Amino acid sequence: MVQGRQTGQEVVQKQEALMVAPVSQRVDSLTGIRAVAALLVVATHAAYTTGNYTTDYRGLFLSRMEIGVPIFFALSGYLLFRPWVKAAATGGPDPSLRRYAWHRVRRIMPPYVVTVIAAYIVYHFRDVQPNPGHTWMGLLRNLTLTQIYTENYSDFLHQGMTQMWSLAVEVGFYILLPALAYVLMVLLCRRQWRPGLLLAGIGALSLISPAWLVLFHTVDWLPEAARLWPPTYLVWFLGGMVLTVLAQVRARGYGFVAVPLALLCYLVVSTPIAGEPTTSPKQLYEALFKIAFYAIISVLLIAPLALGNRGWYAAFLGSRPMVWLGEISYEIFLVHLVLMEIAMVEILHKPVYTGSMTQLFFTTMALTIPVAWLLHRLTRVRDEKPVPRAVGARH
Repeated sequence: MVQGRQTGQEVVQKQEALMVAPVSQRVDSLTGIRAVAALLVVATHAAYTTGNYTTDYRGLFLSRMEIGVPIFFALSGYLLFRPWVKAAATGGPDPSLRRYAWHRVRRIMPPYVVTVIAAYIVYHFRDVQPNPGHTWMGLLRNLTLTQIYTENYSDFLHQGMTQMWSLAVEVGFYILLPALAYVLMVLLCRRQWRPGLLLAGIGALSLISPAWLVLFHTVDWLPEAARLWPPTYLVWFLGGMVLTVLAQVRARGYGFVAVPLALLCYLVVSTPIAGEPTTSPKQLYEALFKIAFYAIISVLLIAPLALGNRGWYAAFLGSRPMVWLGEISYEIFLVHLVLMEIAMVEILHKPVYTGSMTQLFFTTMALTIPVAWLLHRLTRVRDEKPVPRAVGARH
């Protein structure tokens, strides 16, 4: 009888262990999808620079390749929320906030600071106008990633670094994440592993994004830059956090289902339903459709990789070329706009809003990859094994 009870207890313990098995710390395909996100960002900027942001379907389709940014954001939510989920599921200690903050700073800031200083040096010798952010205050704002938190965001826009607004948003999420984890894990779930309640809480928090957009479009006391602040895009990070919970309970996702659905959603969001080819649509309903569809697409593209699928999709993204590009994807994001402007003017000899998008894309990548690799080698963290970095996009 004792032996029988022990056997039954062991079975239950094994079943519980399977339900809370920690997510792998290194998944090559999650690094590979960072490469996809970075390439999409470069491609959409190449489309803009060559005048392909038109209001017809083709122009909207090309502009929606900014989906690379939501992919980065959702991946950040997935990767960075895992320690809190693991702690709740296993009964372990909460993550160290000091360690969390230090890891974020040392992964993000060294290559970013080098890029910002280099951009200001490059444009000191290049007469590119308009360039309102090329001032000492602009330098300070960009170095501290506070350029979007101002009444007049356009005053700090700098040629070659306009994409950094998304990194400012990402850092805002880094700051908010411990508070979000506290609300979800301590106040809501009472430090117990309750995945259903946790998912419901994340769903409730996702309402912040549409509520913020409604507020922005109905009041006149918020600055124009407020549409770029973290509340607008919180739902994209929360989508990745949902995947963290689902991965912990061993839910499954399949590429042959998720990828076609993501492509279908992309075709839909490439219609005028999500507004003109611009980062922030003018109409409220356009902004709501855009953030919703982008959240769905980014989660669908990450889900098979986060939830353990090992099919063709994961195999492709986990291939050596994609993983290698993924390793330097953050640096590609950082430096590509400066090099794109140089490629356009000095190599292709084309005025802005003319020329071939394809030529500009490949010329930019030819310049960007070696520079990004060098920046990565000079600034990477050397005391740990490489893991998929939850860094921005931003866009």
